[in-house]
Amino acid sequence: MRMTQSAGMDLNLLVALDVLLEEQSVQGAARRLHLSEPAMSRTLGRIRRALGDPVLVRAGRRMVPTPRALAVRAEVSAVVERARALFAPAAGTDVATAVRTFTILGHDALAAAHGPALLARAAAEAPGVRLRFLGESHIDAPFLREGTADLEVGVIDTTAPEVHREHLHEDRMLGVARAGHPLLEGELTPRRFAEEAGHLIVSRRGRLHGPVDAALAELGLRRRVVASVGSLPASYFVLRDTDLVGLNTAWGVPLAESLGLVSFEIPLPLPPLTLGMAWHPRHDADPAHAWLRATVRELMSGRRRD
Repeated sequence: MRMTQSAGMDLNLLVALDVLLEEQSVQGAARRLHLSEPAMSRTLGRIRRALGDPVLVRAGRRMVPTPRALAVRAEVSAVVERARALFAPAAGTDVATAVRTFTILGHDALAAAHGPALLARAAAEAPGVRLRFLGESHIDAPFLREGTADLEVGVIDTTAPEVHREHLHEDRMLGVARAGHPLLEGELTPRRFAEEAGHLIVSRRGRLHGPVDAALAELGLRRRVVASVGSLPASYFVLRDTDLVGLNTAWGVPLAESLGLVSFEIPLPLPPLTLGMAWHPRHDADPAHAWLRATVRELMSGRRRD
């Protein structure tokens, strides 16, 4: 997309800046914009002079954005998207010919469970769309506002007032252990669940307690938490080779079963897991982003598109 100049400023630099911040690579940006690497380097130089900032700096073999670049990233992306929408045909962008990269923020188990189907849909319906799955961080940051992520999927706990949220469905917590675990034999009571096995917690922040502990405390019980890991798939491998007991979700059952694990109902009144998706309102009118939301909605909730 080419844009005209205004007030002596080449607005095509915004397009280049948007791609550079997304690729964080002169080579990758040059390929995306069909330019030579020397031409892309010269463009980066012009951007640096215009902003009075290095924008991208070398860190080992990689280039990383400066704080100034991170601060303007979301605004640059929004301006470029609005310009594309302004000059697009009235019927809107054809998703089948769109060339975009979307970053989806969420629990890595969601990528493992729904990633293959989402990639298959992209290949069939939007072959120019690339997907980048970004795992949840132990640090809370405004990923959607800053443009680091285009869509957040999972248990949405952001409190940013401008973020749009959509409920998809409710899941529930299950127990999970290796096949043949003694806890799977006979009636499972809260006391047996708490006292007859060590427990493994999944926590991106490294916590050693959670809703299960609160429910057990209501009954005067306490479990023995041995360790925590940062992701659900990692916990599966630990549980497969130990006598520890962990937690699972309904959508994670097929993943657990593929490793020979058995999921079971926990004999406690646990709160449901409310799964949804969230995005910044600058994406509302973007047809490609609308396609992404509709596809994720269908895959996670089972609701067919109109």
